[in-house]
Amino acid sequence: MERNNQLHRQVILSRQSLFDQGFLDEQFLQLEELQDDANPNFVEEIVTLHYRDSARLILSIEQALERNPLDFNKLDSLMHQFKGSSSSIGAKKVKAECTLFREFCSAGNGEGRCIRTFQQLKKEYATLKKKLEAYFQLARQAGPAQTACRPK
Repeated sequence: MERNNQLHRQVILSRQSLFDQGFLDEQFLQLEELQDDANPNFVEEIVTLHYRDSARLILSIEQALERNPLDFNKLDSLMHQFKGSSSSIGAKKVKAECTLFREFCSAGNGEGRCIRTFQQLKKEYATLKKKLEAYFQLARQAGPAQTACRPK
């Protein structure tokens, strides 16, 4: 019983740290509210789908950044899709990098700034993915009641 209580505390602390460090925003809370006993892994499934689908978008953006001259309209459109997908799971830092990238596209500033911003975006994307995988693994170990608890 004590071990289970420890796991539950770890889940709560792990989840709260994702908010405290600015990785997640209130959209993640809204996803959690949709999770229930009938679908106890709802949030994890949505996040998994996001990462599966967004991998295709990242590849498309990488390919578009290799073209010369850069097609800023295409880059902006791809990043708009990526930002929407990231927003839907509450990926706060990723969303901020998407916004910055789109601003550089609008300004036609691709050579250095778009590429550097995209590299930072991929870093934030990978970091969040790793942190969420660890969080979901811990939540599964603790049991379904902890996967959708609100911070205190």
